Amino acid sequence: MKICKILLSFLLFTSVYLNAQPLTLSLERTITLAADSSLEAFRTKNMFLAGYWQYRTFKAGRLPSLTLNLTPAQYYRDITRRYDSENDIDVYRKQQSYYAEGGLAIKQNFDLLGGTFYLDSDLGYMRNFGDNAYNQFTTVPIRIGYNQSLLGYNPFRWERKIEPLKYEKAKKELLYNIENISEQATSYFFALAMAQAEYDLAKENVASTDTLYQTGQERHKIASINKAELLTLKLDAVNARNTLQNAEISLKRAMFSLASFLNFDKNTEIRLNLPGRPKDMHISVDEALTLARENNPKFLDTKQQVLEAEQQVDKTKKEAMFNASINASIGFNQVATKLSDAYRDPLQQDMVSVSVSIPLVDWGVRKGKHNIAKNNLNVTQISARQEELTVEEDVIMTVGDFNIQQNLISSAEEALDLAVMAYSETKQRFMIGKADINSLTLSLNRQQEA
Repeated sequence: MKICKILLSFLLFTSVYLNAQPLTLSLERTITLAADSSLEAFRTKNMFLAGYWQYRTFKAGRLPSLTLNLTPAQYYRDITRRYDSENDIDVYRKQQSYYAEGGLAIKQNFDLLGGTFYLDSDLGYMRNFGDNAYNQFTTVPIRIGYNQSLLGYNPFRWERKIEPLKYEKAKKELLYNIENISEQATSYFFALAMAQAEYDLAKENVASTDTLYQTGQERHKIASINKAELLTLKLDAVNARNTLQNAEISLKRAMFSLASFLNFDKNTEIRLNLPGRPKDMHISVDEALTLARENNPKFLDTKQQVLEAEQQVDKTKKEAMFNASINASIGFNQVATKLSDAYRDPLQQDMVSVSVSIPLVDWGVRKGKHNIAKNNLNVTQISARQEELTVEEDVIMTVGDFNIQQNLISSAEEALDLAVMAYSETKQRFMIGKADINSLTLSLNRQQEA
């Protein structure tokens, strides 16, 4: 029992110790975790899966479909009106009957013309009850047919244009969004790094201003500095402590933001392993524009919008004319009182149907819809071109900013080194009485600005 208590205490201590350990993250590890575990990554992957299954549904629609249709039981017991041929009158008679039917149907869409081929087989059963009870079977062993709208709108043709484009856009959006997640993770990473650096600098400033204030007190005793200069040193020390508190708040906020983005516990303590300075590189504007046109999903999105607008123009144009459709089939059928006889010596069954619908007066409704669709197409084409120009402009400006930042990084590093050396030198000169308060304050401000 004592050994169990010792083991339990050891496990609890180990758990607390491990939980208290800060999590160390490199930039590469942060990007990997963001792409795998962040809520934004989860949303992005599910958006892609929705597009993937939509494309799978489109591809499945191009394949034959097999359907089983059943009416296993249909029972009637009522009074119905019948014609009495002997007396040449209509009479009401009792009726009690049972029906059942089933069939298999295979359908295949024909994208080129927008029609549908079908192949089916049916079996039906009927039984009447009463004084003249009887039963019958009816069969259609096989029937082949085709139906189509003539001179009408063909949705299959537009689906073949739009659906593959939508799937390609979904794939590019997945990669594009993952890169955006990497960019967000990088921003949170360096925001925390900046907050940590500002916090460390604030602590150094507190120690430095306290030391300078103590030195100032000693120099004030020997009248080396006046009261106003001593108060200035004290004010610098107070301001440094206030800056430290604000830096601590900013550090906690930046750490919480990164932990939340990576879907970690909000109390996770994070330490960063900063990468080295990246190598200098120059990006060509022409190359960047070419890659943007190839990989940015916004270009595919504008193309999709134009195609969908053209689809509406075609649909409203065809619907403004008369509608005609044809349905033709050939097969066999038979009827008998026995199931086996219903499949013997089947009779040929032919069917041809042509239907026409001609709009005579609709007060311009169809024409209005067609004009609306054409105007929407014009607007969509203009908007698509504007969107493409906006993306191209953004690429050009971003590449220019990136290339300029290469030089700014070197200048910023040099400025920081100079500011640190200048402040350190001024601080040492002040402590030995060879620099005044104004020079020290100016040097400190320049270091903080750098």
